[in-house]
Amino acid sequence: MDLSPKLFAVILLLLLLGSTEMQQGPVRVAVARECQSPSRQFKGLCVRDQNCATVCQTEGFTDGKCEGFRARCLCFKPC
Repeated sequence: MDLSPKLFAVILLLLLLGSTEMQQGPVRVAVARECQSPSRQFKGLCVRDQNCATVCQTEGFTDGKCEGFRARCLCFKPC
């Protein structure tokens, strides 16, 4: 089987590119942990996330969401 020099060069180039990509290894991704705590100042049933988030921010948290069957306000911040 005769390979033309151009075809041989293309195959060789593809093999070299493929082998250099595999040597980089797996990609590591850092995921920030998020701590949660029930709000101490929110009163009543939690219906709107925005209301919960506002109360949580006054408590020093970055965000808040209504969660669970009992509709409680949970506050979140990076650990």
